[in-house]
Amino acid sequence: MSNRLKNETSPYLLQHAENPVNWYPWGVEAFDKAREENKPVFLSIGYSTCHWCHVMAHESFEDKATADILNEHFISVKVDREERPDIDSVYMSVCQAFTGSGGWPTSIFMTWDKKPFFAGTYFPPDSRYGIPSFSELLNAIVDEWKQNRDKLLQSADGVINHLKNNAADEIKTSHDLTEKVIHLFKNSFDSVYGGFGSAPKFPTPHNLMFLMLYSKQTEVSDTLRMVEKTLVQMRKGGMFDHIGYGFSRYSTDKYFLAPHFEKMLYDNALLIMAYAAAHSLTGEKIYLDTAEKTAEYIIREMTSEDGGFYSAQDADSEGVEGKYYTFSFDEIISVLGKERGTEFAKVFDITPDGNFEGVNIPNLLKHDNVSASFADEIRKLYDYRKERFRLHLDDKILLSWNSLMISAFAMLYRVSRNNKYLESAKQAASFIENNLCEGMSLYNSFRDGKHSGRAFLDDYAFYVAALTELYNSTLDESYLKRAEEFCAEAVRRFTDSENGGFYLCKKDSAELFINPKETYDGAIPSGNSVMLYNLVRLYQLTENDKYTELIEKQVDFMSIEAQKHPMGYGMFLTAKLMYEKPPKHITVALKNCSDIDDIKEKLPFLANVQMVNESEMYPLIDGETTYYVCENNTCYPPTTTI
Repeated sequence: MSNRLKNETSPYLLQHAENPVNWYPWGVEAFDKAREENKPVFLSIGYSTCHWCHVMAHESFEDKATADILNEHFISVKVDREERPDIDSVYMSVCQAFTGSGGWPTSIFMTWDKKPFFAGTYFPPDSRYGIPSFSELLNAIVDEWKQNRDKLLQSADGVINHLKNNAADEIKTSHDLTEKVIHLFKNSFDSVYGGFGSAPKFPTPHNLMFLMLYSKQTEVSDTLRMVEKTLVQMRKGGMFDHIGYGFSRYSTDKYFLAPHFEKMLYDNALLIMAYAAAHSLTGEKIYLDTAEKTAEYIIREMTSEDGGFYSAQDADSEGVEGKYYTFSFDEIISVLGKERGTEFAKVFDITPDGNFEGVNIPNLLKHDNVSASFADEIRKLYDYRKERFRLHLDDKILLSWNSLMISAFAMLYRVSRNNKYLESAKQAASFIENNLCEGMSLYNSFRDGKHSGRAFLDDYAFYVAALTELYNSTLDESYLKRAEEFCAEAVRRFTDSENGGFYLCKKDSAELFINPKETYDGAIPSGNSVMLYNLVRLYQLTENDKYTELIEKQVDFMSIEAQKHPMGYGMFLTAKLMYEKPPKHITVALKNCSDIDDIKEKLPFLANVQMVNESEMYPLIDGETTYYVCENNTCYPPTTTI
């Protein structure tokens, strides 16, 4: 048995291609069919490594009785949120408006003209805890559709008006947020276990990078201590995979012991950036070691033959979350032998009774020496684990997430000076240019030899940032030129010139009843925050005044938005800090081009570097390559040693 998803390329859609539910992909065919048959539309949004998406699929979408209800009374549509962030963004707002919260799977009931009248997330097969069963919900909606359709349509119009009005809302204050946010972070910091707030604890590395930049600029040590405590706890805890490396999604507890086990490309990219930045700031080896081990995981398990990066690995094996990653004490002894196995178990908190629900998550939370050497044992356990169970890999290649990893590898190169990271970044950029780019048009995703049909603000914004980081690491001006070109294209396509900010979809081409402007820095920084970062970096690198008006407008727009939830704007605040107090500007007057590789090795992790030929403005001293350094509106005497 198969349905209309069988010809799709999305791993998530293909997971449902043999459901008894007669799924449609998002498109004209589905909505025309709903209109013709006078049926409501059931929209289910998720992604291929989503645990609760798997649960609902197994309980409901693979169940024939439930499928019969859907097939008889609804037109059912499946959407991969990672391929269609526009659909996900709009209907997640709908879900939050209906329920006060959101998440995946997202379950939306709507008319054939895409107006939502009911929303939720996961629904169980049997009613529990006041939540109706999915089949009960379906039957209730069928009755309402037949008997009280006007009421449903009023509900849909009410939600749409609410969202449109919210989008137009403005808070009329835009005072400086930085000190307020620092105070909020200090109040929510867990000084015992690291991280912020209570469980679950998400890594949000862009917040850690904001705190590091603030500490560097102000020399306030409190903020750096919060960051270091958090980074060390995440490395020691079970969120970090001590056997195969890389980080899981988040910690389900306050200790950073038990993660939600799925591994996402974007989390690992942002965490490589944060650990690389921490090493540049402190010189501590644990941060560089963590970044490099995470990079090893990406190169080994998440990189295609052509150099693109895959999206995610699942949390589940054989239907059990975390089964791939956990061990029994006896397994450790069996694989490593009694003597070394016992030593390993003592260091990594492996016990006969288990440290989590009867099994063991390897961790170093009870051990001070993170650098304890068990390289041979880890390799043996890695090989054993691969043979024991299989993990599902979401092998689609997303432009925005690949761009984050390009930035991460470029940054890691600058602190490690290991050329393999820079080569990985350059190879991924070439993959994008060859497969996800035609002229100035970008495409959101690539899989099975085909690219998607559209790109969004995040694709352009993150790729501009990646090209800028490649320039910072190579000093190759072709990357800087390309970054400027794509930044100008993003401004042209997505700017709301009337109200400020950038739309998620290209202007005047949004498919839904609202074109969202995403400003909140959640698990991933928002496109609006990254666009400000891009404008600031390009302005400081090129000294071209054409960027200043755009920067000022975006700062004003984002400052107003950030009043609502200040701690959710870490990336915006990072860009704002960099604008207000730029990193060192270093102009390098070259003796000859062959010096560039040697110069790169000596430059700071964070700086704005321009390469120029000798001129009247930038003469060489004693015929040698000369550095002209400016900071805080002050220029220092030129020097031949960096």
